[in-house]
Amino acid sequence: MMVTIYLPRSLVALFPGASREVQVPAGTVGEALRELDRRWPGMWDRLCTAGPAIREHINLFVGGEKAGPGTPLPPRAAVWVIPAGLGGAS
Repeated sequence: MMVTIYLPRSLVALFPGASREVQVPAGTVGEALRELDRRWPGMWDRLCTAGPAIREHINLFVGGEKAGPGTPLPPRAAVWVIPAGLGGAS
């Protein structure tokens, strides 16, 4: 089944040829991220750590809910990749 992944401009800028909206075949978030990495090698490492786990400065959402690599994707799902907010007191 095809799902749509929405990538932040900051990530797309690092991978020539990548676009902000990408359709991939996937049944889980992890499969979708692996497909991104197949198309643009190194993208997995920008999004995930060993384990696998989502890097702490990245948030993934499916259906408005926070998601991880094992999150199942319903048909025609949208996966949003959102960089975590920066800031705070020093």
